[in-house]
Amino acid sequence: MNDGLKPTLAELLALRALTQRGVVARRGHHGISGPSQSNQRGRGMEYAESREYIPGDEVRHIDWRLTARSGRTHTKLFQVERERLTLLVADTAKSLYFGTRVRFKSVQAARAGAVAVWMALRTGDRIAALRGSQREPPTPPASGMRGARRVLSALAAWYSGPPADDLGLGIALERATRLARPGTRIMVLADSGSLADIPLSRWRALAAHNSVTLLILVDALEIDPPQALLPFVSDGRRMTLSLAQSGTREQWRHEFVMPVEDALESLPRLGVQVRVLATADPSNAWRSPFANKRTVGER
Repeated sequence: MNDGLKPTLAELLALRALTQRGVVARRGHHGISGPSQSNQRGRGMEYAESREYIPGDEVRHIDWRLTARSGRTHTKLFQVERERLTLLVADTAKSLYFGTRVRFKSVQAARAGAVAVWMALRTGDRIAALRGSQREPPTPPASGMRGARRVLSALAAWYSGPPADDLGLGIALERATRLARPGTRIMVLADSGSLADIPLSRWRALAAHNSVTLLILVDALEIDPPQALLPFVSDGRRMTLSLAQSGTREQWRHEFVMPVEDALESLPRLGVQVRVLATADPSNAWRSPFANKRTVGER
């Protein structure tokens, strides 16, 4: 039985049921439904350009108008349709391996990533994943169940415990920028504490030619802590915080709440969709916890 501390591959495979209701429409970066397209030239549905006729070209694709104007036979070329790539970018910061409701944030990250994998499978995407590591290569793009299982296995491994070689979300986003091609659908699974070190220029560059969603994992204790004494253990030392004191609550808010609010405010302007998922939420309920709740310090 899953205790909410570590995700299992079986658990992630079972989440396919959450995507069985209806087929998610495939959409490109500009919201247009349909298969994504490559920069290759060949025979497809969308006209790309014309060039001079070469023996062996299909006569039915001759560009008669250009042929008449130039006096030389030209043929039309078309965009080749190809599978779109869904790329999961996994933050594996130590702060994710924590939770007070239902499951750890790390487990929720793996589960939400699994939902994204199954959605990508339904729309025919190739699927890949990476994290902030210089030693571990990204899981290579693949389609079908082969790609899905490969990424789900990676998520189960990464979120079973903090990887020793984690270099941070910034490195993961740098790797994503190098791997993604225009039209890639990128989903970033991140802890709020990892966002402060990411410059806005990184998000802007990532969203310029891709569809980017940032999913921030939170815990109820972080968003709305009680006005009470809370015991903690840090580096083997026991300590107690009094969240009834306004100064302490303000520091708490600055650490846990403001990064989420700042992301919700600034990143959509750069083309990044921002969603927030609490540990106790259904793993496909990507919503903001601030919609109907007072923020920390407003009691």
